[in-house]
Amino acid sequence: MKRLLPLLGVVLVATGCVTTTPPTAVHQPMTARPEPRNYAPGNNGAIYNVASARPLFEDRRARFVGDTITINIAEKTQASKKSDTKAERSQTMTAEVPTMVGLPLKSVVGTTLDASSASKFGGAGENSSTNDFTGVITVTVIEVMPNGNLLVSGEKQIGLKEGEEFIRFSGVVNPNTITASNTVQSTQIADARMEFKANGFVDSAQVMGWLARFFLSFLPF
Repeated sequence: MKRLLPLLGVVLVATGCVTTTPPTAVHQPMTARPEPRNYAPGNNGAIYNVASARPLFEDRRARFVGDTITINIAEKTQASKKSDTKAERSQTMTAEVPTMVGLPLKSVVGTTLDASSASKFGGAGENSSTNDFTGVITVTVIEVMPNGNLLVSGEKQIGLKEGEEFIRFSGVVNPNTITASNTVQSTQIADARMEFKANGFVDSAQVMGWLARFFLSFLPF
């Protein structure tokens, strides 16, 4: 047991030093290398390079795998819900045993029986949510679909003193919505997935421990 204590301490220290990347739901991969494109044959010069050259009048907007595009994130949603339910039910029953001649159970003759039941239910609920997410992120085209739409994905990682922040975005871009400056609004992107997550001890302090979650799942009260 004494030998295991130093080893346990080393494991705890090593675990505390490792920073984990928060899980993500954006399209994968979050980047892609450009695919080689065949232009007109020629020789490399002092300025001209065959592999990276584009025709003089070619559109500069993203349209190939590996091209980058800037996303203006401007998401603002607000939703509210309110419900009120009421139900009421009552029932009354009266029974009287008449006079019976020549029959057993004479002791119950003339007895009056009363029975009543009532139930009442009332429920009310109200929910509201507001979302405001703004920012700018440049993503990479990871796939060109048969109809010309672009599947883009990207991540911006910001290292702070006490942790790291991750801004992630992915979605399907219609090339017709891309402006001449190679930008597009997030509201014009289909299947958009955007995240703002962070790691560090500040965020870890806001997460319930696994043992507490275990007891919370099984305790009936």
